[in-house]
Amino acid sequence: MSEIKKWAFWKAALAECLGMIIFIFIGLSAAIGDRNNSYPDQEIKVSFAFGLAIATLAQSIGHISGAHLNPAITLGLLASCQMSVLKAFFYIIAQVLGAVAGSAIVYGIRPKSTDSLGVNKLNGISPIQGFGVEFLLTLQLVLCVISVTDKRRDISGFAPLAIGLSVGVGHLAGISYTGCGMNPARSLGPAIVQKSFDDHWVYWVGPLSAGVVAALLYNQLLAPRDEPLSEKTRVLFSCGSSLQAEIREPLLTDVDGEWPKKPVSIHVTPA
Repeated sequence: MSEIKKWAFWKAALAECLGMIIFIFIGLSAAIGDRNNSYPDQEIKVSFAFGLAIATLAQSIGHISGAHLNPAITLGLLASCQMSVLKAFFYIIAQVLGAVAGSAIVYGIRPKSTDSLGVNKLNGISPIQGFGVEFLLTLQLVLCVISVTDKRRDISGFAPLAIGLSVGVGHLAGISYTGCGMNPARSLGPAIVQKSFDDHWVYWVGPLSAGVVAALLYNQLLAPRDEPLSEKTRVLFSCGSSLQAEIREPLLTDVDGEWPKKPVSIHVTPA
């Protein structure tokens, strides 16, 4: 539980919330910006807006929080044992709050002649078909994220671009069918503001289940990890070793408005 007392923990949660506000603002603004345009170029504009927004934000806050900006990605990384349960919980809360705030901002500044807010709805398909579309679109996204952030690889800083392209491709493929959620928080934000929850379960069950499946596929079948179970458990429940506990960053309980004045010294006894 000491993880929750670290400054980095709360900075990361704040980055997720702020990043989500910006992401939703850009995406929804593009989606409702031209209500008279129903041609394919509108889908291209929206796809580029969401994809480029993710790529930009990944570069901007990736070093702070990892720039998940999506509960499905957070759940996938949790299933991969790359983050703790506590951090995943607060990340998802921050993402949802950011999505609602971003949707409310767009709702407040939209033209009076525009009734839409980019609420995701099924377009001529059944809920089961919608689930399948959302599952597959999110599967490719989470696979991309887990793959390009694999520390065993070196892609020389192209991870944000790859993830942005994955988001853009998903929108190009899915907008015509489900509006392309791929992100439960993105779907929930405008739905709350406009109180529209038709078939809303599709936009949660599809992406979240895809996140878990993608993690299992990559880590158990495509590129298995050799990490021992004890190490995975330590990550999931944020239980570091004694050495890690000594060198962790200052805790909120150790400060009163300023950082500790004396540095922590570590004495290592030679073997």
